[in-house]
Amino acid sequence: MRVYTVHAPVANGADLAAADKFVFVRDGFHFWAAAATVIWLLWHRLWLVLIGWIALTLAINFGLGALGASRGTILTVDFLVAILMGFEAASLRRWTLSRRKWRQVDIVVADDIEAAERRFFDRWTARQRGLSNDQSAVDRGGPPPTRNVPGQPFSKAPPPLPQGGIIGLFPEAGAPR
Repeated sequence: MRVYTVHAPVANGADLAAADKFVFVRDGFHFWAAAATVIWLLWHRLWLVLIGWIALTLAINFGLGALGASRGTILTVDFLVAILMGFEAASLRRWTLSRRKWRQVDIVVADDIEAAERRFFDRWTARQRGLSNDQSAVDRGGPPPTRNVPGQPFSKAPPPLPQGGIIGLFPEAGAPR
């Protein structure tokens, strides 16, 4: 099962009108962030992270080149930076969302993104109904009648057993089934 964090924009508030803007960020390794870092960062609009990644990659490549490292060493370091990006992609995306004044609303555990959305919105709408004026919960006036209140239509005696003492669907005790 995967863990997703749910983020909502603060400017619009977390209400039903802003529900289409919620973002689900999967925790864990992101293959495409490691394999195609620039495209992944552009796709998710992580502009500052992209600038930082380019600056870090150029600094590492020029620094290792100035130290006289072989091309194989530079390629290995670039590969390790790509693996690091795959592991930290979700954290960088969460950081960007928090920097843009988004807030983390919930954490959801599910098999895939659709199940995570379904599970989150089931819980979230139940909480929203609980906070608002729920018309399905109507005050009926008073407590239900009990047996101990005088003048109530209930009798003090328990209901009589049916003829033969059998309760259920079988007409006689020990009948074959």
